[in-house]
Amino acid sequence: MPLSHLYSSNAERTTHNAKLVGLLCFLLSFACSFKLHAQASFYQGKTIRLIIGSSAGGGYDLWPRFIAPYLTRYIPGNPEIIPQNMPGAGGIVAANYLYNVAKPDGLTLGAFNPALYFDQLIKRGEVKFDWVKFTWIGSPEQNEVLHFIRSDAPFKTIEDLRNSKAPARCGSSGTGTTGHYVPRLLEEVLGIKTHIVDGYQGGAEIDLAIERNEVVCWSPLVATYFGREPYKRWHKAGFIRVVLQTGAKRDARLKDVPTLNELMQQYKTSESGKRLAKVVLTAATLGRPISAPPSVTAERTKILREAYSKALKDPELLAEAAKRNWDVTPLTGEELDQHAKEVVGQPPEVIERMKWVLGK
Repeated sequence: MPLSHLYSSNAERTTHNAKLVGLLCFLLSFACSFKLHAQASFYQGKTIRLIIGSSAGGGYDLWPRFIAPYLTRYIPGNPEIIPQNMPGAGGIVAANYLYNVAKPDGLTLGAFNPALYFDQLIKRGEVKFDWVKFTWIGSPEQNEVLHFIRSDAPFKTIEDLRNSKAPARCGSSGTGTTGHYVPRLLEEVLGIKTHIVDGYQGGAEIDLAIERNEVVCWSPLVATYFGREPYKRWHKAGFIRVVLQTGAKRDARLKDVPTLNELMQQYKTSESGKRLAKVVLTAATLGRPISAPPSVTAERTKILREAYSKALKDPELLAEAAKRNWDVTPLTGEELDQHAKEVVGQPPEVIERMKWVLGK
């Protein structure tokens, strides 16, 4: 075969391959464009309901309302997101609604107390959900809890609380909230008795009760305490006193306040009590998660998770969060999935002790 003919064949083969590569690139580009268009077409002109399982004004209400306008920026089609409060039973009402009533179409999201898995563990009758089966989208923060008391109450130290004949009255909005399970845990591991006043719709109502001296103590998240009023004002004025915090180490803003771990060492809490504390306090580290009903398609789950992750990196969101003293330490939907499996899989002995902590 003449050498010139060989060169001609190679050239033709190269041209042919180049055309194939070009065609494949075009098809891939078309497929991606079609997929993005389909995603945008679904959400275009739609409205997403964001069900909030607490009353307006509390920490579990403020975060989802704050992130909603940023989240819509990153969902293809930019759907409108409308927050809707559905308080009751510490978030159980909203969780039951999301699990059993809301359609799994990617148009309903939920924000409720992450400690609700406690109620599932102890088989509380009101619970109509399986924590593991929620479609977890993400959480903006990982948190700890603190316990504070009005400064004019007759309890100045942990020792005062341990020895008091008249237990301090603490506000709570339900068994799955820090206002309920933290005081019960403190009795279990430190011997501090508390009179828990349940029935408040949320943090805002407990705030008013503290101001009216109906109750003198509460156990909010650290982020709530430093991130919103009236706590910032109360802290500055010395109206309340923080007596303990649950972090592994002391928060830099609470250098003189002992951690629960330090106190459990001081009062020689049993190893089983320490294990129980770890299981219970994991709820706070889940932050303020957003979820969707079970069985949302993998494609729409991916859309929502990616949009949520991007929203939490938005420069405007980060700047505004910093102004509010809100720490942004996100958990992904995949991480929340893993945590859900871990916390629900508890041995019987831990569940039995949790029943007492939750007042079962």
